[in-house]
Amino acid sequence: MQRRHFIKQAVGAGLAGSLLGCAGRQPATVYHPPLSPIELPLSLPPLEKVEARSDRIVAMNVCTRPFRAMGPRTDVEVMGNKTVIHNYGHGGSGWSLSWGAAALAEKQIQAETNTPVAVVGCGAIGLTTAIACQRAGYQVTIYAKERPPYVRSSYATGIWSPDSRIVTLEHASGYAQTWQWMARLSYLRFQTLLGLPGHPVEWTTMFRMADKPFSEKGGHNIPGEPPYPAYQHELLNDLTPKARNVPTELNPFATPYVRQFPLLMFNISAYSQYLLDVFTRNGGVIVHRELRQQDDFKHFDEPVIVNCTGYGAKTLLNDDTITPVRGQTCKLIPQPGLQYGIQYFDKHTSFYPRRDGILVQAGAEGDFNNPQANIDPAESIAAVNAIADIMQSMRSV
Repeated sequence: MQRRHFIKQAVGAGLAGSLLGCAGRQPATVYHPPLSPIELPLSLPPLEKVEARSDRIVAMNVCTRPFRAMGPRTDVEVMGNKTVIHNYGHGGSGWSLSWGAAALAEKQIQAETNTPVAVVGCGAIGLTTAIACQRAGYQVTIYAKERPPYVRSSYATGIWSPDSRIVTLEHASGYAQTWQWMARLSYLRFQTLLGLPGHPVEWTTMFRMADKPFSEKGGHNIPGEPPYPAYQHELLNDLTPKARNVPTELNPFATPYVRQFPLLMFNISAYSQYLLDVFTRNGGVIVHRELRQQDDFKHFDEPVIVNCTGYGAKTLLNDDTITPVRGQTCKLIPQPGLQYGIQYFDKHTSFYPRRDGILVQAGAEGDFNNPQANIDPAESIAAVNAIADIMQSMRSV
């Protein structure tokens, strides 16, 4: 069955009318932006060249994406006299889906307001889940081994990528409705964070480069990875302006095929601090605690626990459904004038103009099902050199 067909069948006319106990309500309205009677000509912003040199690298990091073929785990489990709500396994979409995942977890708490709730984990999912529970009236404490900037989420790329390794094509039909609900809720939440001090969330211009026509490309899968659904293209195409092909006469890059599109980006340092500030301002407390086995959940004082341990759940719960996907990044010294980024998946290289540093993402064919968190300096240096080659070959248009 083709992707387009199964997604339409899964979602149908409504968005998530029966999800989270909403049966009987009117289906959510899908917003369609007004259509212009003419197609405006494409114009490119001035493109400052990246100072892509290895001596400008100020940090290298590795994160491990917690991918589950059937999608994130969001079920409720009773452990002794504790109710544990699982909320982990969001692949490469943790930041992007965080507010929707938080709402989904909070709605499963069947307790009176002011009930003490424990949230385990202080990454993207843990922080947003804690804030969602606070807003619902619960007394929330976060328990975590680490907190930002030392959690795995702090090492993520930090872009709006809501369908990045979230589910396999095999399981996509049954998960489409839940995913769309989470993605749309998260997207709307991010729009309320634009323009805040520190710019925790902002838009940037991206260029996607390719050696072959885009119609012949199947995404950025690396060898050994399963096929994924094109959720974002099929289900969210009304949210953001469309990607547009850059014509030859305007193409400043040596690569023959280029698309320009807007991208929502998270400046993770500022955004993490914003979330921490909101949580503590609402009376939240963070307690250092390391869980080593499943029985440790029984030792909490709180009757309700939300498990947001991400990749840590693989060891904590002996969850063999989690597949690690290694990702290495490095940061170059920020360039305040840089207003665009590049994705060049054919060369396993991308960069994003975050305010806390130009985030360079490397990629390797052995990243899928790779639990290694070691940093390979040669990998990042090669990625920076690839960007330098792109800059050197750029022409004025």
